[in-house]
Amino acid sequence: MDYVLPSLARKGRGAVSNPSGRFEAHARHAVDDGWRRHDDEGAPPLATTETAEACRAIITENRSPDVPFELSINPYRGCEHGCVYCFARPSHAYLGLSPGLDFESRLYYKPNAPELLEKELARPGYRCRPITLGANTDPYQPIERRHRLTRRLLEVLAAHHHPVAVVTKSDLVLRDIDILAPMAARGLASIGVSVTTLDGRLARAMEPRAAAPARRLAAIDGLAANGVPVTVMAAPMIPALNDAELERILEAAAEAGAKAAAYILLRLPGELKELFTEWLEAHYPDRARRVLNQVRACRGGALYESGFGTRMKGTGAFAELLARRFDVACKRLGLNSSRAAEGAFDSGLFRPPQRAGDQLNLW
Repeated sequence: MDYVLPSLARKGRGAVSNPSGRFEAHARHAVDDGWRRHDDEGAPPLATTETAEACRAIITENRSPDVPFELSINPYRGCEHGCVYCFARPSHAYLGLSPGLDFESRLYYKPNAPELLEKELARPGYRCRPITLGANTDPYQPIERRHRLTRRLLEVLAAHHHPVAVVTKSDLVLRDIDILAPMAARGLASIGVSVTTLDGRLARAMEPRAAAPARRLAAIDGLAANGVPVTVMAAPMIPALNDAELERILEAAAEAGAKAAAYILLRLPGELKELFTEWLEAHYPDRARRVLNQVRACRGGALYESGFGTRMKGTGAFAELLARRFDVACKRLGLNSSRAAEGAFDSGLFRPPQRAGDQLNLW
């Protein structure tokens, strides 16, 4: 008699399974038909594919009241870092793909992104506001080494004195210090570096293809040494898994040169609830129930509550204590203590690209 096979963790991958997206008409499950070798260890390796995506627009406008930016650019869809907790995973369902293994192995890149950005900056009536790179998926994930889209986008922004904020967990950001440092000197650039844990073992299981914690701290050090404002993002904080590290993460980042800090409580929108639960049961079965119960205590009894104003920090005793711990640690370490620490931007320097027929500037 056939039975549904249990999902198996794959080396170098975050998600344990590849469930159908929420818009699909059919769900698929692997079954054992009796021919499976029972001495197999783990699941086979999964190759990464890259597909070029032609798009007609590149700047996305955000209207969420609890997100600190209005404009963003994502040069890549999907993310090979494979962070199991990534809130962007459900977006892969819009492509007819799974938020599970597909999200981290079936990637899309936008080769015409820099050219589109140039055109959009030149639009009549364009209003300059800081653009965030990496609001959804990491702009410095491994395929950036080949495609260099993030670097080319930065070159366009730098050429027109346009402010930019970058969010990443990769030390590849140091490659572009030649662009970022001069921009930062003019009040045009700041970087947010995500440090989720200092525990290498937890990092390998939770964010398998992202830079190791020590390399992220080295990135903070390198950016700060070159005058680039850095915010450490202790995100997400997961009850009973990494929340005990909050103060140590902030201390290490402050020592490396970060001047500002932020945190977000674990968010589990859409299919992420099942994916994260599955991952916990595969990697940390001894504490899975405790983690999930704590998450529910912060989300009104559910695994996720999407209301603006509370979705980032949660509610209840644990969430309040976490917020208090964060505030106390930041005060002690001098994080978030000045406007300069937040990387204030100067949008007044913006110079739109010249279009055919435009009158040349006199200076």
